[in-house]
Amino acid sequence: MVRISIPNLPPSAGPRILSGLSVAPVPEAAAALGAFLDAGRGRTLTITGAGVSVDSGIRAYRGKEGAYSNPNYKPIFYGELVEDSARGEMFRKRYWARSFLGYPPVRDALPNPTHMYIASLQALGIAPALITQNVDNLHRKALALLEARLRTPTGDAPPPGHAAPLGPRPILELHGTLARVHCLRGGHEQTRDAFQAALGAENPAWEAAAREMEETGNKPRTNPDGDVELPGADYTTFRVPECAVCSGQRKHNSIVKPNVVFFGETLPEGVKDASFHLVEQASQLLVVGTSLATYSAFRLIKAAREQGKSVLMISQGPSRADAVDGVEKMERKAGPVLRAYLDEVVKTRTGAEVDAVRALLDAGVTRRPPDVEDSREHVQYPP
Repeated sequence: MVRISIPNLPPSAGPRILSGLSVAPVPEAAAALGAFLDAGRGRTLTITGAGVSVDSGIRAYRGKEGAYSNPNYKPIFYGELVEDSARGEMFRKRYWARSFLGYPPVRDALPNPTHMYIASLQALGIAPALITQNVDNLHRKALALLEARLRTPTGDAPPPGHAAPLGPRPILELHGTLARVHCLRGGHEQTRDAFQAALGAENPAWEAAAREMEETGNKPRTNPDGDVELPGADYTTFRVPECAVCSGQRKHNSIVKPNVVFFGETLPEGVKDASFHLVEQASQLLVVGTSLATYSAFRLIKAAREQGKSVLMISQGPSRADAVDGVEKMERKAGPVLRAYLDEVVKTRTGAEVDAVRALLDAGVTRRPPDVEDSREHVQYPP
């Protein structure tokens, strides 16, 4: 029997030695970032992780020291979610009940300043391509704000269906997105919002609890995948809707899964191939806000180094790449360094993209999750 566990960092071989850029003044760190990006000649690939979304109120899996920040949390593994049995049905009830309450905060989260800075690198053609491990859709929201500004420089709403002005700015969601779901038997997709509405219709007591949480602000602790903690909750009466398409075809199919990669699940081959292709096309890698604990992301850094490409990390805490030869690291918050760099860029460049970036550099919203959510112990949910 293969034991599947949550990916974690390997034990350190010794104390970490911080580079000078980790403690240098922000302008000096920004100048070093600028020299790095200049060397990329518009072909730098950015890779991001959960640390980028913390300022949007979405808790990261690991703390600043790299340890799993909630060791008592047990996620649903892929094999449990898709098991076609009474036991699997209970796992799906647990997953969807908890996700029903945890999805709205992720859905409603707004890009924070770091999302806007990374989108600015894309819009300016400095680092146009992006791979993210996050499933929260916030990088797409940030880039959409810049595209909308380019369509209508006054900030008015663009005409319906107006084409995006930036051209190709690929965003590859390495671990999928919470925005869509699909059934496993027919592969039929629908938006998560549509499935959320179906979950609410099937479970009116949970729908009422969700409304009360929204009104009072007394919400359970939310993890980056939209799962929440509900100590002692009884999920036996929770009803998971069947796939609407399958039901219309008179087929029984209650195994519906979000379009995210679960623990214990392998990446789709197309996504894996696309990630390696983006690394091959890039001149170098900028890695932001991640410990690279998952191998699917870490192997991209290994591939880049095997191809002789430079890698610069800006992230807090230890990472899986700390011992990889040739990886330079600033162990610090990325936002201030990116902002200082972009402040200089918009002073020296001209064009519509620069104007849009200048107008939206302060558009990000900061809503950090509290370090301790004592309120979650008092959350009321259906017994």
